[in-house]
Amino acid sequence: MDGPGSGGHAGLTPEQRSAYRAFVRTHHPDRGGDPEVFRAGLARFRALSEGRPAGPAPGRAPTADDRRYDAPIEIVPDLPLPTRVLVALIRTIRRRTHPRVDRPGWFDPRSPRPGEDTP
Repeated sequence: MDGPGSGGHAGLTPEQRSAYRAFVRTHHPDRGGDPEVFRAGLARFRALSEGRPAGPAPGRAPTADDRRYDAPIEIVPDLPLPTRVLVALIRTIRRRTHPRVDRPGWFDPRSPRPGEDTP
């Protein structure tokens, strides 16, 4: 569980935990609550359980004064053709020697071929 009540109640008093549970019961989007209000309330309870002031949680949507997103966009050039061919070849070899699923009829170098004895 990722909520404030997980991990030994994560620093919440019993009163705070009951307030959290009541908040979730009334504001959860699956129960007809507003998703934005629910997210804001969860951030507030997480901040309360971690002992930090309630504010925007790290990793959340940027605020209007966030300057990191004002930088110019950089276009990354394509790799040269020989490099792209080499990468495609390596990926092809890797896919054939390390398949993600068992494909009947495909050669698996780790298994014996039909008609060969196993050591």
